[in-house]
Amino acid sequence: MANIITGIRILLSVVLIFCPVLSPTFYVVYILAGVTDMIDGMIAREMGTISEFGSKLDTVADFVLVVVCMIKLIPAIHVPSWLVIWIIVIAIIKVINLISGYVMRKEVVALHTVMNKLTGILLFILPMTLRFIDLKYSGAFVSAVATFAAIQEGYIIRSGTEVTVDATE
Repeated sequence: MANIITGIRILLSVVLIFCPVLSPTFYVVYILAGVTDMIDGMIAREMGTISEFGSKLDTVADFVLVVVCMIKLIPAIHVPSWLVIWIIVIAIIKVINLISGYVMRKEVVALHTVMNKLTGILLFILPMTLRFIDLKYSGAFVSAVATFAAIQEGYIIRSGTEVTVDATE
């Protein structure tokens, strides 16, 4: 059941592609996608169906939602060039982390650290703040947290620290 809800988040992300950006419809679908992210882990715990597959599917669903939102939002709002560069650097760090995790552990490593979860929450809230907080401030704050999370994740992966998959997402 939890994996179905996570799959629904992927479908809702696809639906977002067809919603006018920052419209009421966009926000409704976006919030529904966020709700699925909050409840899939709770349902997995309640039903005793926590799995590594579910954790990885959750990571994929989060990634798809973020990419769709970037595709929709970046053309619709003014993103300062320094912020675009910062986002690209974070993405590069995350890709290096994925490659490092795979090379070192022979599997895709998706860490649900507190900092990665905080980054996810901030990224989720960010589009809803665009009308009243200048992106140069909110974007810098979220990017700073995301940078720390990405560096921390890379350190955990490359330090050889035993990785326990937190499949509660």
